[in-house]
Amino acid sequence: MATAASATNLEPSVSSFVERKHKMLIDGKWTESASGKTFPTFNPATGDVLSEVAEGDREDINRAVKAARAAFESGPWSKLTPSERGRLIWKLADLIEKHTEELAQIESLDNGKPLTVARAADAPLAADLFRYMAGWATKIEGTTIPLSVPYTPGTQYFAYTLREPVGVVGQIIPWNFPLLMAAWKLGPALACGCTVVLKPAEQTPLSALWLGELIEEAGLPAGVVNIVPGYGETAGAALAAHPDVDKVAFTGSTEVGKLILQAAAGNLKKVSLELGGKSPNVVFADADRKSAIAGAAGAIFFNHGQCCCAGSRLYVEDKIFDEVVDGVAQRANRIRMGPGLETGTQMGPLVSEEQLRRVCGYLESGKAQGAKAVAGGERMGEKGYFVKPTVLVNTNDKMKIVQEEIFGPVVTAIPFRDPEELLPKANDSVYGLAAGVWSSDIKKAHALASKLRAGTVWINCYNIFDAALPFGGYKQSGWGREMGRQALELYTETKAVCAAL
Repeated sequence: MATAASATNLEPSVSSFVERKHKMLIDGKWTESASGKTFPTFNPATGDVLSEVAEGDREDINRAVKAARAAFESGPWSKLTPSERGRLIWKLADLIEKHTEELAQIESLDNGKPLTVARAADAPLAADLFRYMAGWATKIEGTTIPLSVPYTPGTQYFAYTLREPVGVVGQIIPWNFPLLMAAWKLGPALACGCTVVLKPAEQTPLSALWLGELIEEAGLPAGVVNIVPGYGETAGAALAAHPDVDKVAFTGSTEVGKLILQAAAGNLKKVSLELGGKSPNVVFADADRKSAIAGAAGAIFFNHGQCCCAGSRLYVEDKIFDEVVDGVAQRANRIRMGPGLETGTQMGPLVSEEQLRRVCGYLESGKAQGAKAVAGGERMGEKGYFVKPTVLVNTNDKMKIVQEEIFGPVVTAIPFRDPEELLPKANDSVYGLAAGVWSSDIKKAHALASKLRAGTVWINCYNIFDAALPFGGYKQSGWGREMGRQALELYTETKAVCAAL
């Protein structure tokens, strides 16, 4: 582990922000919770309390939804032109870019991820997402439709469609990419003209609260974005069930996604879900070995394996199985672990003690069922929530560690002989979020990609994201798509208008 002396010095603005007692943003005002309660957010590298944050509850959600409804129905937001709306979103992107270092430090402190990753990925991708969606604000269009009504001969009709904002949106974001997931949710909603109540994950609320300050600085009208931190069982549940919310968007576990659906049934609000995954990553013998080994390691160890699309099931053609597994294990053993802010850290801690117990529980389950760790396989140290990057062999498709989402730096490696044997195994999952294929035979790679039941298939690469590329899953990995033009469908209604001429 890196030494404390090598830690990055915090920006003064970050130090003062972290030390502050945080409020929630409702109707353009920073306010205490209605109950006056707060909750702690922890530094996962040490287990120490970072900050105290206002704890939202049902009454706070009620106030936020009321503010969002007023902003949508009669506030200045509803009167802005699409071009004006796009300029405000673009300004928010500029502010994120301006404050990249501060946001990256906050993300590293609150989530545990290496500062280098937050600088290079989380903050820049968030800014890029807002810029991409700002461009869509002026391009949300309807169509004209020629009618052929057989029972009204001689009558002509003018028919067209309108794409209108869905209304007030509740958005519940996860803790693995707190800033970026807020951007994925807010960008298309704002581009479409919706108003939002955003609930950040209780484990990582700080970057969303800093983002709230940037939203104010960008000039978005009061009530357009309201931010209510709190627990899922209280604030999140109240938001999902609220009768005046028109749509709820959730990213998180499949288990909680099913609860969101139940809560949303009261007023049949629209629902989009980006949920869990247990993604197969397939390496053929004709793949470029160096790229495939590096890609397989990156697919599972990026962001400590706390990625819904992590390549957690590694299928390797038997004739190169030992070589690939050994290569991934060597990379795992070379990963430098430590607090995210320390220079040279390549993998930080898991996000929470709860997540640490979860991942370690899966490691114990794997060992009990006969799996063998050729790298890692255990917790590192006693302070903080660190788990060593782990490669497991002697695994099979019936094991709990192969079937269930671990959400940690743990990959199960399984050999295969031919694609006909492989495909049923790769698709043998309740999930269908992502997959990877490594082969120099591009025809074979595309043929397999077409048969994999996954929302994203990467060929000779992994974890490639772009604001223009839709992301989402098949089966129990969710409903709808984030990013790309497809995301606009989640936040608009289509209205058909027909006039007799």
